[in-house]
Amino acid sequence: MTTADSRKIADFWFDPICPWAWMTSRWMLEVEQLRPVETRWHVMSLAVLNENREDLPEKYKQNLANAWRPVRVLIAAAQAHGDKALGPLYTELGTRFHNQGLPNERSTIEAALVAAGLPVELADAADSDAFDAELRASHQEGISLVGEDVGTPVIAVEGADGEKVAFFGPVVTPTPRGEAAARLWDGTILVASTPGFYEIKRTRTAAPSFE
Repeated sequence: MTTADSRKIADFWFDPICPWAWMTSRWMLEVEQLRPVETRWHVMSLAVLNENREDLPEKYKQNLANAWRPVRVLIAAAQAHGDKALGPLYTELGTRFHNQGLPNERSTIEAALVAAGLPVELADAADSDAFDAELRASHQEGISLVGEDVGTPVIAVEGADGEKVAFFGPVVTPTPRGEAAARLWDGTILVASTPGFYEIKRTRTAAPSFE
């Protein structure tokens, strides 16, 4: 029988506005049911990652300006209530942003906080830079494992040989379920643990499918 002590920790860095990270995060919840893995959630920020980049489309820049708000609230929640608050709050934010298509605004964040059992006053952090130092530190911890030319999510886990491995992705839609999720996990860890392995990629031909 798998016990909590025998489960491997998968450190997962996410930005809640990213639909692809959301798909991957739901995949990790499937993996937890079928493999001895426990996801430990961390915050990263697309706004921080793309700071000072002028070569981005104007609409994307506008989205990034608003992207500070939910990640600040997540950091504030973790500071006040511990890292255990991150997973439930991410689920509530992601469900509203992606599955329900609600806007990234205070009312949506407040509803997510209430549903996660957290004080609605944490929404005040959205428009404050009080937690930006902690946000940047959490972001840097994740991105330093994989480099600046990737995005979210970043996953770090102990590989088959016992060494820590980290990677961006996988980017997948729809979210694999059941044994398909488990097989993808096994294969991802296999290739990520291979010395000198860096990348498999193909052009995306479908948008995220939030089934």
